[in-house]
Amino acid sequence: MKLFQIEEPDGAPFDPDAPGAAVGIDVTGARGEVAFAIGGNAVSLEDREGFAVELPVPAAGAAAKDWQTFFEGARLRAERALGRPVTHAVIVMGAAVEPIVLDRMKGAAEAVGLFLLDVMSWKAVGTAEPPSLAAAVLAEDLAPRPEAP
Repeated sequence: MKLFQIEEPDGAPFDPDAPGAAVGIDVTGARGEVAFAIGGNAVSLEDREGFAVELPVPAAGAAAKDWQTFFEGARLRAERALGRPVTHAVIVMGAAVEPIVLDRMKGAAEAVGLFLLDVMSWKAVGTAEPPSLAAAVLAEDLAPRPEAP
């Protein structure tokens, strides 16, 4: 009997402490939209058939628990679509929010492992493309880069 040794392909294993992907999240409407960009080209992330995640957008002044549920769903959608961890996001809001609301949102996002790189109003986006795509491009630019070995 011969035994075969199976090894991983060359390359370093994934570092669990490395930053994950950064996404753009649009909360300007009734349903949240999530997008991802590479090289300035953004695409909306959709759920696979049979694995739909509802993303109803909480009111701006909603409890942290409601925002936490929303961010959990957005992160789940992104990680399923990308097949990798998501740790950062840029949020596009319908209007400017008060600092206390912003702190509540940041705390809810961090509770599910998302660090908010920026929270901006849709007017600040200033492009003709959908807000989630513009946020994804900005998220790509602001995202921390993994350190080179």
